[in-house]
Amino acid sequence: MNGIAVGVFTFLFLLVTVLGFAAARWRRAESLDTLDEWGLGGRGFGTFIAWFLIGGDIYTAYTFIAVPATLYAGSVVGFFAVPYTIVIYPLIFLFLPRLWSVSHRHSYVTPADFVRGRYDSRPLALAVAVTGILATMPYIALQLVGMQVVLEVMGIGSDSDNWLVKDLPLFIAFAVLAAYTYSSGLRAPALIAFVKDTLIYLVIIVAVVYLPSQVGGWGHIFSVASDTFAASNKENADAIAAGAAPAKGIMPPPAAQWAYATLALGSALALFMYPHSITGVLSTRSRTVIRRNAALLPAYSFLLGLLALLGFVAIAAGIKAENAQASVPMLFEQEFPPWFAGVAFAAIVIGALVPAAIMSIAAANLWTRNVYKAFINPDATPKQEATQSKLISLVVKFGALVFVLAFSNQFAINLQLLGGVWILQTLPAIVVGLYTRWFHRWALLAGWAVGFAYGTWLAYGVPLPGKPDSHFGGPLVLFPGTETKVYIALIAVLANLFVAVVLTLVFRALKLDPGTDQTHADDYVVDAGDEGVEAELDPHAPIHP
Repeated sequence: MNGIAVGVFTFLFLLVTVLGFAAARWRRAESLDTLDEWGLGGRGFGTFIAWFLIGGDIYTAYTFIAVPATLYAGSVVGFFAVPYTIVIYPLIFLFLPRLWSVSHRHSYVTPADFVRGRYDSRPLALAVAVTGILATMPYIALQLVGMQVVLEVMGIGSDSDNWLVKDLPLFIAFAVLAAYTYSSGLRAPALIAFVKDTLIYLVIIVAVVYLPSQVGGWGHIFSVASDTFAASNKENADAIAAGAAPAKGIMPPPAAQWAYATLALGSALALFMYPHSITGVLSTRSRTVIRRNAALLPAYSFLLGLLALLGFVAIAAGIKAENAQASVPMLFEQEFPPWFAGVAFAAIVIGALVPAAIMSIAAANLWTRNVYKAFINPDATPKQEATQSKLISLVVKFGALVFVLAFSNQFAINLQLLGGVWILQTLPAIVVGLYTRWFHRWALLAGWAVGFAYGTWLAYGVPLPGKPDSHFGGPLVLFPGTETKVYIALIAVLANLFVAVVLTLVFRALKLDPGTDQTHADDYVVDAGDEGVEAELDPHAPIHP
């Protein structure tokens, strides 16, 4: 361990801990004992706060480690994360303002609340809620994976056979996170996001300006990366020809271009289906705030593009990482002065705390509204709902912690691939439902089941390169009837939509009861200040008036 780096890291971690607990008094409400206050921050965040919160929610610590790691490892489609985070923002204009309006007027806290009100179907709402919780859990686990990598590079707990020494720092970090999330709710990650994003921008801008000058400039960096990948491909030519290992490169060849494009499109469609992304959006005070953020958030995509290139910088700097995820932290440790390396390490770890907090809150809200209140305690008071969410948020965090410690990091990463596959199956019920109620509720449920099962089966059948008996080895499969690889989630959602369309026609012909739509056309276009859209929602208002 380097004492200076660890000291700077510890100071910044303690700073955000103090901010996390102080957040309970920030924009203070009469009480945090409602989901609107604890789980959505009072639904009053403006453009400035929302930009930090949503950005901190989407661009996680694992993003800042995994994206450059894919380029460091020579993945020809590794850069797909950059265009997908650009494509998503025009899509936000299409549906999130409508979701905000109907949710604010009807006191919806989760996307499953909207689905239940729109389709009058508790089973369909339950399917959306369970999908959201399942997809979020490995996402939280991957924040821990990112923290683990940084702590190991710093030398905290690494190279120890004693689990208490090795994992205690991780336990402490997440215990602190759990404590201030419990006490402050969504206000905690919203306030910490200011520090997290400031540090991230500082570190990345300094890195892309300073580090290339240390390793010979950008021309040299791309040349070394290209030569390294070419040498690796030559050495492993037989394995590549047999399909046992992927070819490495900087640009995707024609055979991989559909894989690149579908990964970008599918990931963009899935991103704001995740409950933590929707939670950040519903915490805003108006539709205008959402539109402004859709215009401003691409600044993070620019940052992500710069960050991705650090994978190539690590190659040029001679970083030899057995685990590609450690490449950027090792680069920072090797090239930065110890004090700035401590700042960089703190930025990544704090970057894990913000999304992990929001994810656990979103998962807890789904449980409380769409399982606990819907099936276990229909007469739950607003205070009971808030208490239930607080407790479940602890369970979710420590469940993810146990998951990471009990299984290999590779298993967590592979399981997270299912997150996009699963969550995209809620798109027909949520996004299409914001525009039309043409789909029958039972057809949507059947389509979800088919897409969920088919996508899981396809992902299970993908082995890791060189390990033919393994499973969940990647996000790509051959499109049926072709030799072209595409993203599994898109295939699954196409199957989902096909079943939903066919069964809707059948159920309508059979005149099955479509249920009662609790929403009205004008609910989807109201804004703050309109009738029924108050600055603060009444926590005692019924979910479906």
